[in-house]
Amino acid sequence: MTSDQLRKQFLASDLVKADQINLVYTIYERMILGCVNPVTKPIRLETYDALKSTFFLERRELGIINVGGKGSVEADGQVFEMEKLSCLYLGKGTRSVTFSVEKPEDPAIFFLLSTPAHTTFPNTLFLKEQALPVEMGEAAKANQRTIYKYIHRDGILSAQLVMGLTVLKPGSVWNTMPAHTHLRRSEVYFYFDMAEDTNVIHLMGLPEETRHLVVRNNQATISPPWSIHSGAGTAAYSFIWAMGGENQDFTDMDFVAMEKLT
Repeated sequence: MTSDQLRKQFLASDLVKADQINLVYTIYERMILGCVNPVTKPIRLETYDALKSTFFLERRELGIINVGGKGSVEADGQVFEMEKLSCLYLGKGTRSVTFSVEKPEDPAIFFLLSTPAHTTFPNTLFLKEQALPVEMGEAAKANQRTIYKYIHRDGILSAQLVMGLTVLKPGSVWNTMPAHTHLRRSEVYFYFDMAEDTNVIHLMGLPEETRHLVVRNNQATISPPWSIHSGAGTAAYSFIWAMGGENQDFTDMDFVAMEKLT
């Protein structure tokens, strides 16, 4: 594939637009990813004809992480206040979902990842402190980072979603290296908190046939089960990792030895 072909298939851009909801459907695990950016008015999550459902979460579940200013999500009449880096899980059967902002000058940016669900789990909100942050990496390898795990077997329960985020410390640029794959689930990376003049070189592809995507702020990459997903930035950044598939174990990874990458 050429660079343009790779970007069309595996990069989701232009996701954040004022007073809009922008979603992308991928055949991998039937995931739907995107962003909601309420600035001057609330935004309701509607269904789509292609889903053949009477409401969006009729047969789906939804993970939401706020990467902007303070906002709120109303789900079937219950209001969840969401600070930056908080996570909300909405289970199958939730009929009405509306996104709102508190301060238009500092609007919320909600990242969404939805997967099909075979059963219902309760709607649950986690603040970033409840995610039991884990410090990892070392300065010598330029990969010092804080990992927040939200939706997983020991956190917010779900049918198949696994979701969290990673915040790199100043001076660190590498993520997910040594690289890995996991044939039992597909993954999405959403990069955020990047300065306008910075990029992340996101690595993807088969371990023996790697490719790359140049990624900018508020863009997402789609990683199939057979692909590695790693990257290095021109400065520190943060990213949401969100997965769907048959295995919810966070440690379910098939590591690739550094000498095997080509």
